[in-house]
Amino acid sequence: MIYYLSIGANLGEREQTINQAVSLLNSEVGRVLARSAFYYSDPVGFDSEHPFCNICLKLTSELPPQRVLYITQDIEKALGRTEKTQTANGKPVYHDREIDIDLLMAFDMPADSTDFPLFPVCINSKRLTLPHPRMDERDFVKIPLSEIFPFS
Repeated sequence: MIYYLSIGANLGEREQTINQAVSLLNSEVGRVLARSAFYYSDPVGFDSEHPFCNICLKLTSELPPQRVLYITQDIEKALGRTEKTQTANGKPVYHDREIDIDLLMAFDMPADSTDFPLFPVCINSKRLTLPHPRMDERDFVKIPLSEIFPFS
């Protein structure tokens, strides 16, 4: 599988925490193939005096998407994230965070292939939606993703 992820932080040593997340993903999920430069932006969807630092990442893994989700959530906890985004009146309520790791897209690859063709993975469950439903609305995802995604 090929995965594209977004990683962001707006508390603490943002770049250092993101680099730690990348290292943990590389050791616990799969091999990192590409990463974008850091992208800095104001928070979206809530007010905060703490700007975000974000990157996008491409990695390869033999793990299924649901397992990757669980590992990313464990990495978030290990790096200091204490609460996930909650929903109120059907809308997400965002807040400052030490780290946030989102799965953006997943592609299945034939066993005998080392490159394309890739087949998009679509999931719509209570815990995971792929592709990520709001990634096209967010510059902090679109801009760094455009550095590493071949069709952006």
